[in-house]
Amino acid sequence: MPDVNAPIGVFDSGVGGLTVAKEIMRQLPGESLVYFGDTARVPYGSKSGQTVCKYSRQIVNFLLTKQVKAIVIACNTASALAREELEEMVNIPVVDVVRPGAKMAADDTKNNNIGIIGTESTVKSGIYEQFLHQINPEITVVSKACPLFVPLVEEGLLEDRVTEDIVSRYLHDMKEYRIDTLVLGCTHYPLLRGVIGREMGEDVRLINPAYETAKSLKELLKKENLLASGRAGRTHAYYVSDGVERFVAFADSVLPCRVGNAQVVDIEAY
Repeated sequence: MPDVNAPIGVFDSGVGGLTVAKEIMRQLPGESLVYFGDTARVPYGSKSGQTVCKYSRQIVNFLLTKQVKAIVIACNTASALAREELEEMVNIPVVDVVRPGAKMAADDTKNNNIGIIGTESTVKSGIYEQFLHQINPEITVVSKACPLFVPLVEEGLLEDRVTEDIVSRYLHDMKEYRIDTLVLGCTHYPLLRGVIGREMGEDVRLINPAYETAKSLKELLKKENLLASGRAGRTHAYYVSDGVERFVAFADSVLPCRVGNAQVVDIEAY
């Protein structure tokens, strides 16, 4: 059985997973985290399933060297394409961001019209539709790939005029489908919440799966008797595959605690 005071491993293709890490820190303040952002190979959304699975395996192999007690796939693309393989690969709990987000959307919709925005791979996988229809077959799902959102976030263009133009171009037609709930189906997208919300209007509820992911993680750790005892001091460690200074500056603007430093990992070695 893993050490209850061991850290939780969290990974993403870049900085988007910091929205999940932030929520875990808020809901599980006694837990330590090891975060890996694959900043050298972002974005994942336009890559093949085979490539995403390969990258995910390498990252999990790295996280296992840090003796993590659980894995959080803080990336919708990796959740959609690699979760089953990763679950078979490890003997510790694995939590993804798709299922908690889908459940939250199904619970919140009033008219059963739900929008999904995500990367090309996530939308093409149909994973959200699958889970939503398992919950309620009457739900109508409207999906839209928004591949430029990730590079906009990675460039820090969160409230830029260019971002407003791109958001409008992607989402304008979606408003015709009378959706009342929109799932931000990529962990980068909550960082564009303001722009997306203005485009969709106040009648559309934006679903950030990060909250429900942290909630699911807490429930799972409790069930597995893996919640931190509180006796050990909480520590967070950050690793990237490239661009330390840029990552740290971005993380310091997102997380509730100062990152200070991150280390570069040759992830291809894993």
